[in-house]
Amino acid sequence: MIYELREYHVAPGRMQDLHERFRNHTLKLFKRHGIEPIAFFTDDAGPANNVLTYIVKFEDANHRERAWASFVADEEWRDVAARSNAPGQLIHRISNRILKETDYSELG
Repeated sequence: MIYELREYHVAPGRMQDLHERFRNHTLKLFKRHGIEPIAFFTDDAGPANNVLTYIVKFEDANHRERAWASFVADEEWRDVAARSNAPGQLIHRISNRILKETDYSELG
């Protein structure tokens, strides 16, 4: 298994819009395309109150590549993204890291 940690830096005042997009659309589309969410986080303290951090799980790098390609090509996703960006770009920056679990981790 591999895990992907993603950080979405959200436009000021738009975090609730991103939460709604995940709740109402993105999670369903993740499931459709084989992207397994593990957890979602926002910062509880500190200066980064406009960052959504989440972790998703894949079987391997090939699974990850296929799943994301399928997701971004999905017409429903394209429509959802276009509508959520209509008032202005919702996410200003995305960063990600691919993580491999250690043999002493209790996650898996």
